[in-house]
Amino acid sequence: MNFLSRIAHKLSAFRLFSARVWALSAPYFRSEDKWKARGLLLAIVLLNLGAVYMLVLINDWNRVFYDALQNKDAAVFWTQLGRFTYLAFAFIIIAVYRFYLTQLLEVRWRAWMTTHYLQRWLADHAFYKLELARFSDANNGEGNASRTSDRSDNPDQRIQEDINLFTAYSISLSMGLLNAVVTLVSFVGILWSLSGAFAFTLGGTSYTIPGFMVWMAVLYCVVGSVITHYIGRPQIKLNFQQQRVEADFRHHMVRVREFSESIALDKGEAVERAHLNTRFAAVLANYLKLIRAQKNLVWFTNFFGQAAVVFPFIVAAPRFFSGAIQLGELMQISSAFGRVQDSLSWLVDNYSSLAAWRATTDRLTSFEDNITNLAQQGRSQEAANSIANQENPLAAADTLAVSGLTVRLPTGATLLSDISLKAGPGQSVLIKGPSGSGKSTLFRALAGIWPFSKGQTHLPQDAMFIPQRPYFPDGTLRDALAYPHPAAQYSDEALRQALNDALLPQLTGRLDDPDAWSQKLSGGEQQRLAIARVLLKKPSWIFADEATSALDEMAEKTLHEKLLAQVKTAKGSIVSIAHRPSLAAFHTTLWELEKLPESSPALYRVNESQLTTHRTGSLEAG
Repeated sequence: MNFLSRIAHKLSAFRLFSARVWALSAPYFRSEDKWKARGLLLAIVLLNLGAVYMLVLINDWNRVFYDALQNKDAAVFWTQLGRFTYLAFAFIIIAVYRFYLTQLLEVRWRAWMTTHYLQRWLADHAFYKLELARFSDANNGEGNASRTSDRSDNPDQRIQEDINLFTAYSISLSMGLLNAVVTLVSFVGILWSLSGAFAFTLGGTSYTIPGFMVWMAVLYCVVGSVITHYIGRPQIKLNFQQQRVEADFRHHMVRVREFSESIALDKGEAVERAHLNTRFAAVLANYLKLIRAQKNLVWFTNFFGQAAVVFPFIVAAPRFFSGAIQLGELMQISSAFGRVQDSLSWLVDNYSSLAAWRATTDRLTSFEDNITNLAQQGRSQEAANSIANQENPLAAADTLAVSGLTVRLPTGATLLSDISLKAGPGQSVLIKGPSGSGKSTLFRALAGIWPFSKGQTHLPQDAMFIPQRPYFPDGTLRDALAYPHPAAQYSDEALRQALNDALLPQLTGRLDDPDAWSQKLSGGEQQRLAIARVLLKKPSWIFADEATSALDEMAEKTLHEKLLAQVKTAKGSIVSIAHRPSLAAFHTTLWELEKLPESSPALYRVNESQLTTHRTGSLEAG
């Protein structure tokens, strides 16, 4: 690739990156909060312009003040000290309110973006589908760093940390760039008029360079910026990687906390410590690389900054010693050169921040792309399913109907192919099959949350699922019982009755106790609490995925009788996944997953049969 091609490629990449930054930034300034956002932004811009104007006045004050010192003019000296007092006071007021309004805009922007992305992450099961997509990549051998980043690893970090960094860096860097440009425009004229011309003779010909100090400042900063870019460029990739390994380390610690009891029972502390040590070693290894990259940049930027202190004096000294300029003008030249040099050195001074901002922006952009793609796929699948269900001859308002359903695993393997099933009110269904045959995956497909399925499905409207691992939010027991509805919708009597019906009388007096119920309750108590939630809400259709596997047979029998009575009253039915033969007594139909030969396109098929129950509790296909 030749030089021009590399330049064109870099310009194209820059335009693409700028478009992505705009796509992330613009929605807030077009949102319902747009007038406050634009007002704050305008105020910050005006305060930045005011700060630059104050610097221009202080620069002029330098000339008068130091001339007074050189001329030993006491009256002018004291007058200028008084003038400096109100200039400094005005500058302090501008600096304070610039900081305050900038922080206020950052907070409001972060709040809007966080709310916006939380809504999108939690909509249409995107949070669930993102995890499935990452699992699919890992099982297809695409679990490398770049691919993982494309699949939005650790979305919690993207929303909690990356949005915060993005808003903070976007405002500080953009306002810093604005300040640098305005400062450059304001001081370059001053420096041009003060620096005079530089004359020299070369080959018998005289040459004159007007505004010599300006050109020296430009040359000094251009060289410094180019060197800074090549020294600091590795930090972009290292910052991206650092955020990812930090999130992986934090995520595994959260999992240890969530599964603390299981780990303790398995005596898995040593294994978890090894896993955490491995992840923390990755954090340290990448951070050490980042430190070394930053060290190289700090070497150069400090040398660059220190040289800039004496550089204008070296260049302007001949004119001062020749008497062409006085001390005040020399100090004004030094001050103006410093402002111009600071403006032109914006890239040098902010390269580390730019690298971190670029990494954060890339992470948010990939998150945005994946959320958008999932939303588009969800709308397409919803439209296709809607049309298919309208054409489904089996569909009825109170009927579970499946036609031409194909279910695949995240790995791409076909689990079930072209199956058709139907269950009506009063027709309770038991789903049976070997462990790992995909019974729960079939449930997910019926619920409409499995993205690797296609076909015609119709779920009764008033349906409720009981998963294998029920979720209970940390908080009061009444909130855990009513989830996801507000607890205020239910009376205390209804909540207590549901607990009693679910064989949890010991919890009826703890409705207002806050706790981590997923950790404090035993497995059997958690299953009973999930059933209490169903008994409280009284759906007409219940889908239970091994909902009583942790209970004794007597408790299981009692609760299934209550669930059957509930759906019978509501004129619905129950669909259960279970391994215990005793549950056959509560069902009329069996859907059994049977393994197919390896040559078949699918792994399993579903055989439907009617159940007859014997006194022994065993089941047979009738």
